[in-house]
Amino acid sequence: MVGAQWGDEGKGRVTDLFARRADYVVRYQGGNNAGHTIVIGAERFALSLVPSGVMYPSVVPVIASGVVIDLQVLLGEIAMLRGRGVDPSRLRLSGNAHLIMPYHRKLDLVMERYLGRNRIGTTKRGIGPAYTDKYARSGIRVQDLFDPDIFRDKLEAVLSEKNKILTRVYNQLPMGSEGIVSDYLGYADSLLPLVEDTSHLIWDALQRGRTVLFEGAQGTLLDIDHGTYPFVTSSNPTAGGAAIGSGIGPKAIDRVVGVAKAYISRVGSGPFPTELFDEAGDRMVEVGNEFGTVTGRRRRCGWLDLVALRYARRVNSLTELFITKLDILSGFDTIKVATGYTAAGDTYTEFPRQQRVLYNCRPLYTELPGWRDDITTARDFGELPLQARRYIEFIEDQVGIPVNWVSVGPERGQVVVRA
Repeated sequence: MVGAQWGDEGKGRVTDLFARRADYVVRYQGGNNAGHTIVIGAERFALSLVPSGVMYPSVVPVIASGVVIDLQVLLGEIAMLRGRGVDPSRLRLSGNAHLIMPYHRKLDLVMERYLGRNRIGTTKRGIGPAYTDKYARSGIRVQDLFDPDIFRDKLEAVLSEKNKILTRVYNQLPMGSEGIVSDYLGYADSLLPLVEDTSHLIWDALQRGRTVLFEGAQGTLLDIDHGTYPFVTSSNPTAGGAAIGSGIGPKAIDRVVGVAKAYISRVGSGPFPTELFDEAGDRMVEVGNEFGTVTGRRRRCGWLDLVALRYARRVNSLTELFITKLDILSGFDTIKVATGYTAAGDTYTEFPRQQRVLYNCRPLYTELPGWRDDITTARDFGELPLQARRYIEFIEDQVGIPVNWVSVGPERGQVVVRA
């Protein structure tokens, strides 16, 4: 299950729905820069690291090796769940997952500040610097916590380098190692019962015919290789990242569900061809409660972009779509949908790879009739207004794959199931 836009598509509630039939729910990339919100009755659960499948007693939630982990956040989520009556003891954590360290958060903050108006728009959670160390082979992993000598040696080596950057480049005070050693080794006892070879765990589950749901964070257009670089995340939220980040082969995946809002949003900087700066955009923000789960930042909103959605289908090999927040469009007399772009006299029906084109393009809109009916009680496709059904069918025709689910409200049961 992957985000087909710039993240914030409502993947948490989708995972929650699919997890009813799953045995394992696996988070395979990203960190606590992505949040999933689940609404159960009057309760809202905001999760940023623990997979959404934790809400079901029969599901084994797994944090795989492709995730970067802030231990304070993880242990805080575990405590929150336990305090609200959800048993988190089934959670399994890869010993190969890399840790977000205090110097990663510090570097993320000062680097963004020094970039000024060229800033990426990160969440300042240390995600990028942690992945940088991972690929520079100087990262610290979960398994290092269980060997104090190795942990201390690795920390002192990398902190020596980071302090030079902090003091000489960014004019910051150096960071000491003793407090970090004490804090992080103190987490080891709490984590030990959760740590496992998650690649083998998932492989064994598949061999036994169990259902495994891979839960992506962020979205396709934020992929480090295939997104709107450099305004992207530091991992691969696309479907291929599920195989790499969890340690299974690509043939193990037989369905890829793309999650997309009935409109589109993004947080942070970067190009956004269908962004709205008018009353319609403000309405999407207000009615859709478009504020980041993790950061609380106001999201930028715009009309649905089918050029980008067709691109998401291609790079993920999407087999089907889950459209969320269709109810937010109720009340619009006319709904616009971007089916192409124009830039410097050229027309684009495929997602342009040149950053210059993407920044300067204008969307080519198709206008469809809107509806004013309250659709939040619809559970069958035929119960939706004719205009809403035609909107969904237009998406299917343009993208070339079926829309098998449509959410019509934030509650667990407010979903039209077509397959």
